[in-house]
Amino acid sequence: MQDFTVYVPNLAPKDEEFKPGHRACQGCGLALAVRLALKASGKDVVVATATGCLEIISTPLPYTAWGVPWIHVCFENTGATASGMEAALKVLRRKGRIPDRKVKVLAFAGDGGTVDIGLQALSGALERGHDLTYMCLDNEAYMNTGVQRSGSTPYGASTTTSPAGTRSIGQHTWKKNMPAIAAAHDIPYVATCNPSYPYDFMKKVERSFEMEGPAYLHAYSACPTGWHSATELSIHIGRMAVQTGVHPLYEITNGKLTLNEVPEKLQPLKEYMKLQPRFRHLTDDDIAPIEERVHREWESLKARAAADAGA
Repeated sequence: MQDFTVYVPNLAPKDEEFKPGHRACQGCGLALAVRLALKASGKDVVVATATGCLEIISTPLPYTAWGVPWIHVCFENTGATASGMEAALKVLRRKGRIPDRKVKVLAFAGDGGTVDIGLQALSGALERGHDLTYMCLDNEAYMNTGVQRSGSTPYGASTTTSPAGTRSIGQHTWKKNMPAIAAAHDIPYVATCNPSYPYDFMKKVERSFEMEGPAYLHAYSACPTGWHSATELSIHIGRMAVQTGVHPLYEITNGKLTLNEVPEKLQPLKEYMKLQPRFRHLTDDDIAPIEERVHREWESLKARAAADAGA
């Protein structure tokens, strides 16, 4: 298990480039994730953000919550835009138009803009080897447009387009494993992160910028509005996601996987689900095969981490 008390972020806690006064819902995990990401990136960064909750809450005309250069792009092309930004910075440095130093490129998109309609642009950016960090803010549905299911919605969750009922369990497909898809591009760095573990989160953002080439971060983002959970429980739910194995914390550095948090024993999945009314229709019999799959995938991760450590 990682000792989180050892790590001290490079930036002072008072450095806030995601400014207060934005219009996120109470308990919004997405806003917490962005705040931590910008603490770790510092001022020397340019940001691209897809259409979605983040764009809506942070830039209500004529105001902005961004203390760094920022551009809003279409729902599906965050990866392509970030690629262009990174390439443009290289050209400007080469021509002497800007100082010859690295300016970080950071892209944000939700799960819909990443695992679904933005997957093509992201795949291209990773395959071409652009030196950028892409973070998926995963709140497990299209929250900004009315809580529609996405490829990242967990099996059994009720959404407006996968409603639970007498003939439906809710979402009937399994959550797409986007970190594995990113890792399949053989990029230098892939990691999962969670604002409920802030030091681990900031360390991974910093490490993503230290690597040469593309980095992919998959951030757990609790959504009280879409999950119908209590706003004061977002941090607790985030920790439960890790402790139950739903959202394990790991990083893949140059192909080698390391687990960052290893619970002594996985907590019961029911304890996680009962905090979120989107799962309230599930019976114990419904939860059992879901928990079995979570445990199987967790054991697979542990086996790979052990094998990579011994390689």
